[in-house]
Amino acid sequence: MGKIILKVNNLNTKYITRQRENIFAVNDVSLEIEEGKSLGIAGESGCGKSTLALSLMGYYFAPLHYISGDIIIDGKNISGMKPDDVRKQILGNEIAYIPQSAMNALNPTQKIISLIEDVIHAHNPKAAKKDIYDLAKERFELLGLPSEVLQKHPVELSGGMKQRTVIAISTILSPKVLIADEPSSALDVTSQKMVIKMLKSLMQKGLIKSMIFITHELPLLYNVTDDIMVMYAGQIVEKGTAREMVFDPMHPYSKGLMGSIIVPEAGSKNRKLIAIPGTPPNLKHPPEGCRFAERCRYVKPECKMNGVPLKKFGEGRMYRCICSIEELKEAYGDE
Repeated sequence: MGKIILKVNNLNTKYITRQRENIFAVNDVSLEIEEGKSLGIAGESGCGKSTLALSLMGYYFAPLHYISGDIIIDGKNISGMKPDDVRKQILGNEIAYIPQSAMNALNPTQKIISLIEDVIHAHNPKAAKKDIYDLAKERFELLGLPSEVLQKHPVELSGGMKQRTVIAISTILSPKVLIADEPSSALDVTSQKMVIKMLKSLMQKGLIKSMIFITHELPLLYNVTDDIMVMYAGQIVEKGTAREMVFDPMHPYSKGLMGSIIVPEAGSKNRKLIAIPGTPPNLKHPPEGCRFAERCRYVKPECKMNGVPLKKFGEGRMYRCICSIEELKEAYGDE
């Protein structure tokens, strides 16, 4: 086992609405990422993926609030740090974030080099403009972006170019952990391929130490990440290697998630798509039992009674269900 670069213990966060209602968006999440590895997080819209991403950075602003848990990056616990210290010491160089709709994350009134100067000066106010330009030029060219982009405004760039520019800016300080939140969404297939290739290149060149890749597409994660974690209603319901999660999911929700997607693998032409009935629970008042119970085809009365802890089996694999692996395999039959 390699060095653990990110360790999260029992993280709980919530939103507080204007009506002072609590929405428990992340519940009891624990995870580990080794240096040089990538973790994919999958789940339907609203399951808590992006909230978890924001929570992992340790920088909370309303309506998102920290409740409890530890976030340890390279041995440093950031969950108890002051917001200003997190912004100056952690964000950018310890952990970085590529937001959803990254193409709209660039200030249209500033040149790209000016945006990079702002990022670096936030951590090193004395950094010289020439040194910043030289670093940016080297980094952009290394990632296949022409240095001329630095003198352009965002409006002068194509969608794919904007996306890659955001990735380059987010990783300019070589963070130990990069969180990519749906970085290939809203892009055509060619641009998606370029973005994924760029992220892999960052890992291979050691410009980032580890990566969390968030999407609702399990098959996409199979080609990008080492491990996959599936979330449902703010909780982790299953975790395993990318191959295990795509080709042998065990939790009923993971099984349904994969079964609802058309995949091009041989032998899948005549496979029927599986619909997941119902809707996720209201996280203002989460159910006491299994959060997937109301939508599960294999539900038992005891599923609705008490919370279900994560079970471990095999090497590094986990799932959240009262059924044993044998019971689940028997229930699935020849599916």
